[in-house]
Amino acid sequence: MFIYSFRAGTIKFFGIICVALVALIALIAFVPTYASGNEPSQDTPVNKSETVDYRYDKVKSVGDAAEFLSQFGWTVNAGAAEQTEVTIPGEFDKIFAGYNEIQKSQGLDLSKYKKKDVTRYTFEVTNYPDYEGKVYANVLVYRNKVIGGDICSADVSGFIHGFEKK
Repeated sequence: MFIYSFRAGTIKFFGIICVALVALIALIAFVPTYASGNEPSQDTPVNKSETVDYRYDKVKSVGDAAEFLSQFGWTVNAGAAEQTEVTIPGEFDKIFAGYNEIQKSQGLDLSKYKKKDVTRYTFEVTNYPDYEGKVYANVLVYRNKVIGGDICSADVSGFIHGFEKK
């Protein structure tokens, strides 16, 4: 005859293991699964042309800034470009906060560059579709990296949006 003895510590240990297994099984059974960012969900069609990688670095001159804009399909007049040093304000007012929302919508954020001097390249866009007025492209560069910018019209009641074509 064999006699087995259990201490209270051993019983608690196995009890904790059992509770943990039950909790794990419940989580697996009841928590919905989400598609990770790397694989397409079943609801969206797979289209390889939708994912485009843009380069935001190595912008050292007017020509580099014009080449940056060409990634988005814009044709600009690089010969008449304006290069200016501007300072990102330390406190964003209502207008600049709205401008920063445009930047955030294109994956950029100017709040990291408060009180920094940056270079602004301004170009005239020559291929803006379905618009007769003047359209400008602004590119903000800090340490050879694009940190913001926009495509805008010169009209008072015009438009402003990010780099991608609408």
